[in-house]
Amino acid sequence: MKTRLLQASATLALLGPALAWGQLAPPPPPPPQPMLASAQKLAPYTVQGKLGSPATGMAYMFYNTLSSKPDSAQIVGGKFTLRGTAPVGTQAGLFVIAPAQMQAFRHPKRGQRMAQPLSVYLEPSLIKVSSPDSLPHATVQGTPLNADNARLTEALKPTAAQLDKLMASYQAATPEQRKDKAFSDALDKQYEAIEAAQKVVLASFIKATPQSLVSLNALNRYAGYDIDPTTAEPLFDGLAPAVRSSQGGQEFATRLATAKLTAVGSMAPEFTQNDPTGKPVSLRDFRGKYVLVDFWASWCGPCRAENPNVVASYTQYKTRNFTVLGVSLDRENGRDAWLKAIETDGLAWTQVSDLRFWKNDAAQRYGIQAIPQNFLVGPDGRIVAKNVRGEELGKKLAAVLPAKAQ
Repeated sequence: MKTRLLQASATLALLGPALAWGQLAPPPPPPPQPMLASAQKLAPYTVQGKLGSPATGMAYMFYNTLSSKPDSAQIVGGKFTLRGTAPVGTQAGLFVIAPAQMQAFRHPKRGQRMAQPLSVYLEPSLIKVSSPDSLPHATVQGTPLNADNARLTEALKPTAAQLDKLMASYQAATPEQRKDKAFSDALDKQYEAIEAAQKVVLASFIKATPQSLVSLNALNRYAGYDIDPTTAEPLFDGLAPAVRSSQGGQEFATRLATAKLTAVGSMAPEFTQNDPTGKPVSLRDFRGKYVLVDFWASWCGPCRAENPNVVASYTQYKTRNFTVLGVSLDRENGRDAWLKAIETDGLAWTQVSDLRFWKNDAAQRYGIQAIPQNFLVGPDGRIVAKNVRGEELGKKLAAVLPAKAQ
């Protein structure tokens, strides 16, 4: 059984540049997250770096612009200077690459884990990055937002260390241990405790620093891809008006509004898309049944890993007024891969897609920013549960479905 720890780490790879700067290989990330587009005003920035290692190589600054090309500078004697133009307050990712690592950086293999970037907020004043050795131990100084971010990073260090230790425990485990339910459940429990502790730190920082764009990014991290309006909305309302009215603030407000529309108990947003034969299929067509609206894609590894669980639940409960409606986020040029995945994974239920990738109309209506995600819709069209996977999906279906076939 896959643990929540692994599901979370896999999902992060699909959340976009803000959380996955290192994912340079396909599939491309979804639309940029609000945390990267936190302000509208463009301004020049200058980052001066001084590192003990590497002494030579390249420095790259990745951030949210219309171009995917990063700003870059050569490293000479451990020093570099990066210059560019970006929205004031943009959270960017700084990489430093030694010559021996350049080939792997430019042409990463699928599944290859890249080094994590250093988070830098781009502001008009001079930004200084320094470390006695390598980038992971660097400090960022010189501007208010980077000072705020340094305080938050320091506050999160204990839970970050716990998470690293937990991941190391999994990596060190034998294949037999990883398959053991007791082992997986123990990791899940530890992960949930760490996640809860991180949220306490994030919430405390947000409340104490309402005037900072760093708090808006902390709120995005707190809320995750599946926003709980009951906890996120009070934190958002407590931010300073200038932060809430920023571009990133407006985008979060939009996500928050969508989350309310797709909360448990709400009427599921209606949509219509074509099945593989070109026949239009509407969610309303399933009124009177329990239907699992399952967002996935052929290129999504975590989705493909979850498909056997969905198949098992469908097979067990399809005679109890239950079915599945698959919504694929494949692209137009990925149609063949979509159809092949349906056949390979044995997905016997209705499948639809507009083949618009992350701009899929249904995904937009449901606020989908990471997959897999699902919504269990009741016979009356209301959302009964969301993001139930693995064993939890079977347990939920057993609890809500009628006992006899209909």
